[in-house]
This record gives sequence, structure tokens and C-alpha cells, in this order.
Amino acid sequence: MSSCDRRSLLIRLGALAAALPVTACGFTPAYAPGAAANSLRNSVVPDNPPNRLAYSFIGQIEARLGPATSPRYRLSYRISTRKIELAVTTEGSILRYNIVGEVNYSLIDLKTGATLFTGRANSFTASAATQATIAAQSAEQDANERLMIILADQVVAHLTAAASSFAAPTAAQP
Repeated sequence: MSSCDRRSLLIRLGALAAALPVTACGFTPAYAPGAAANSLRNSVVPDNPPNRLAYSFIGQIEARLGPATSPRYRLSYRISTRKIELAVTTEGSILRYNIVGEVNYSLIDLKTGATLFTGRANSFTASAATQATIAAQSAEQDANERLMIILADQVVAHLTAAASSFAAPTAAQP
């Protein structure tokens, strides 16, 4: 047996050995057919976005969960952000900002109106401060949009992890 064949055999055996503990613990992909989190796909209707930040937030929610073609849940949310001066020169000029954001959200059953899950996500992004007004506004807008993507990803992760506590598993597709 050549050394190349031994190497590929060892790699395959190693991959198989690595997979055994995962299957032994009952690991199932979150969006597998029949999994509870699969019930979130194409079934979450977010509240209408009141501003540009919320629009970015909702866009990422829909990118992750799909548009609500068969609505079962309503996602109610409240987003807050604040800008913190991060780097200030001795002359008092601000060189960088942190934009800190938080979203408080609730997942509501559309049929019963019952709140199924509530949570909070928070994070931050940074923005450079420049002398040019347009460049500074553009940098801040980009940082806010990145922040909304981060917050939406956290909300989807929280809902996915908690889905077994509020969602009935969907029927497995053949």
C-alpha cells in the first residue's frame, strides 16, 4: 500500500471518528426536516419597519428565515442605538465612534396572540469620523447597517435555539 493511500485512509477514518461523538449525542441540524426550528422558515412576519435601521434589520431576518409565505408567527421588536465617542485627540477632535445597538423582541403566535418567546440581542460596530461630512455620514450609515445585520443574526440564532420550546416540529418531507 502506498503512503498516499494510507494517508487518505487515515483521513477518512479520522473524519468518521470525529463524527461519532456528534451522532451519539443526538445532534440534529436545526433546520432538518421535522426539526422544531424548521417551523420558523417562511413563517415569521416582522412588524413593519418604522425607519431605515429597522428596514435593514427586517431585511436580514427575511434573508435568514425567508419571506413569510405561510405566516404563523409575528416578530415584534424595538431597536435602540447610541453613538459613543471612542477616540478623541488632545485637541478634542473625535476620530472614531462605537455604535451600540440593542433589540428587544417577542415572537407572537398569530392564531392565539400569545407571546411564545421574548429576548434581547445587543452588539456594537465602529465608525470612523472624518472631516468630510458626506464621508462621515456614509461611514456611520454603513456601521448602522452592519449593526442591524449582527442583531438580526443574533435574533434568528436565539429563535432557532429556542424553537423546541414553542414550535411544534414540522412533518418530515420525503
